[in-house]
Amino acid sequence: MTNHRVTACKAEDDYKLWIRFDDGLEGSVFLGNLLEIGAFKLWRDVREFEKVSVDPESATVTWGGGIRLDPEILYQDLAARGSR
Repeated sequence: MTNHRVTACKAEDDYKLWIRFDDGLEGSVFLGNLLEIGAFKLWRDVREFEKVSVDPESATVTWGGGIRLDPEILYQDLAARGSR
């Protein structure tokens, strides 16, 4: 299994997250469906969602409160939709 690394990300409107991977794949994923789950409830305040960053060690997207998203799942989501 390839380890895809996130090189850039930014929050967009309506709980979308734009992501770029180290192989050049990039695009937006919708994360609003997570708002009712555990730690993701923090995102109900959109300012918290906008505090996304790339963890330099694990090369995945992360937020305060220990929220991290698996880069492989994000990658597969984008690749399946043919984003570039």
